[in-house]
Amino acid sequence: MQTPDHPQRLAALRTVIADIERKPALAEARARVTAGDNDFPVLGGGLVQEVFADDPRDGGASLGFALAQARSLVAARRPAIFYLQLGEEAQKLAMPYGPGLSWFGVDPAQLVIIRVADMTEFLWAAEEVLSCRAVAGLVADVRGEPRLLNFTASRRLSLRAASSDVSLFLLRYGHGRVSSAGHLRWHVRPERSGRAPYDERAPGAARWRLHLEKGRIAGNRTEWVLEWTKNGFAVIPQSAPSRRQHAGAPLPGAVPAILGHRLSQAG
Repeated sequence: MQTPDHPQRLAALRTVIADIERKPALAEARARVTAGDNDFPVLGGGLVQEVFADDPRDGGASLGFALAQARSLVAARRPAIFYLQLGEEAQKLAMPYGPGLSWFGVDPAQLVIIRVADMTEFLWAAEEVLSCRAVAGLVADVRGEPRLLNFTASRRLSLRAASSDVSLFLLRYGHGRVSSAGHLRWHVRPERSGRAPYDERAPGAARWRLHLEKGRIAGNRTEWVLEWTKNGFAVIPQSAPSRRQHAGAPLPGAVPAILGHRLSQAG
């Protein structure tokens, strides 16, 4: 039996993906994404959102973005937010800080932290949490590209999230992107902070730039600059890029770089 060629494999894969997208649970979850009055989408429960940062040191922005959404999903019947990570990564990725959570409006008593030994336990715990209708959201911190966290595993997680109306936020790191059944994929990058109210030289509220890489929301917007406030997200208007001076016109007092390069060889 001959192996199907590349076009046939690609056509078969597209058929499989189209069949997945037509599943009722996923279609219902996509309908929960609407536009908000503050120009940022109001994201309902039951969504799987991948939040990518280029480096683990930017994980605070990813965590803040996820917790800000999870906080808005907390209700009397869904009072808990779960945070899941591998035990061996706790020293590298750190943990949510209680006083910081309180400042941000998240009650530390509502946050349940789970540490597991390996990815098998990680995926099992994630599915169990997503099946509980008393949970508002699950934030799962994952480094690298674990082999077990493949498309099939993400498909199972998306179905659990959609059926139980529990949101899953997968915090990922690096520039690699693997295929998944997540509904939305975000790229978070640090942005220059705003001004402090009483000292212009001091850093103000934290800001980050958000880019929607996968999925679609109302208005088809894909780029935001968000500011972190006690009352949730504040959308910062993006100013038009300034025009740079023509490349052919030298700056006043400019010196050729070759002269500076030879200074180290003098004397």
